[in-house]
Amino acid sequence: MARYDLILRGGQVVLPWAIEPLDIGVREGRIAALGDLRRAEAEQELDCARLHVLPGLMDAHVHLREPGDPAVETIATGTRAAVLGGLTAVFDMPNTSPAITDSAQLAWKRAHIEGRAWCDMGLYVGATKRNIAELGALEAEPNVCAIKVFAGSSTGDLLVEDDASLEAVMRSGRRRVCYHSEDEYRLQARKGQFRSGQPHRNHMLWRDVECALLGTKRLMALARKTGRPAHILHVSTAEELAYLADYRDICTVEVLLNHLTQTDEAYERLGGYAVMNPPIRDRRHLEAAWEAVRNGTVDVVGSDHAPHSRAAKERPWPETAAGLTGVQTLVPLMLDHVSQGRLSLLRLADLMSAGPARVYGAVNKGRIAMGYDADFTLVDMAASREITEDWIASPCGWTPFAGHRCQGWPVGAIIRGHVVMREGEVLGAPIGRPIAFR
Repeated sequence: MARYDLILRGGQVVLPWAIEPLDIGVREGRIAALGDLRRAEAEQELDCARLHVLPGLMDAHVHLREPGDPAVETIATGTRAAVLGGLTAVFDMPNTSPAITDSAQLAWKRAHIEGRAWCDMGLYVGATKRNIAELGALEAEPNVCAIKVFAGSSTGDLLVEDDASLEAVMRSGRRRVCYHSEDEYRLQARKGQFRSGQPHRNHMLWRDVECALLGTKRLMALARKTGRPAHILHVSTAEELAYLADYRDICTVEVLLNHLTQTDEAYERLGGYAVMNPPIRDRRHLEAAWEAVRNGTVDVVGSDHAPHSRAAKERPWPETAAGLTGVQTLVPLMLDHVSQGRLSLLRLADLMSAGPARVYGAVNKGRIAMGYDADFTLVDMAASREITEDWIASPCGWTPFAGHRCQGWPVGAIIRGHVVMREGEVLGAPIGRPIAFR
């Protein structure tokens, strides 16, 4: 009789090609069997009847703020939030304090994960004008998911805005480079048109469509010139999405949950808690984002989880800190979009599991298949639950989605065969590890 460490029984399993009723056998942290395992035994069994079993969902765009301010977020609290929200892996951005821009800082962060992270982690390295020559070596270090370039200024002091420096970044290394794409020159030229205390809605007027489109056009011209593959993060405009459809040979695309869910009405309703970079825009851009999801332009959906203190979010605009929490609410809200008919569970698995694995080169992640890591997100599509701030695990304690009722909810997270969350309870001790990338 076959014996496994863990068997998931009776779930509707989201495979790359279809949803099928299957059992899953796990041995030594890997998927060891798919099929009818009624005759098999295991040390641990999970009844997944009435549940969907997805490949472990990932958020490839989070800011866990460590090193930084533990009153806002840490690796421990942010990854706990992630698993409560049904995620099995996150990729952490480098604009911390100090920033992750050299080998020593990267080694510190890699070591800091052990015993603190509740889920597996990938690590970005930040590009600066001072470390361009080292980027090729840094991107090849263990557990680095990508180099991150801020071509437009945002939170932190990482900025590479001019064409000569951006081209030099692209010529240092070979892997796909990730970009915050806004045109810094347009941002600075128009900054003087606005003054303190103006409505938060002005955020989308300052960081306007032209600002985003100019930045993306410049980056695509340089990507073509150098042959270096690019990944444009948090694409937020209909114009960019239409433009990038002609660059699929060299560029992949991320869209945020926020730009699929929120429109400019949020500025009046939420004030500073609607301010992020690039900004929330009007419905035309939301509808274009959904069309890009449907037609395959979008490769990845993430949260850009970027917590700040309430005090920082409640400053008058434009002093309002830009960034919204999202790592814990990403999966519930995307499941609600599935329930509303905007995408299928198969497409969700592609955007938040296979897509991140493909774009970043994550080893043994991203699909339910023999030999892959036994990472699973268990969801109950019949469950209806309201997002409340008392559920939020991040120390900042707020979410822009408070009060939103979701149809569909994550009820389990399994990482390398370990059940780390079940029915809203985090289990055991932190077992997160740094992810390997090709």
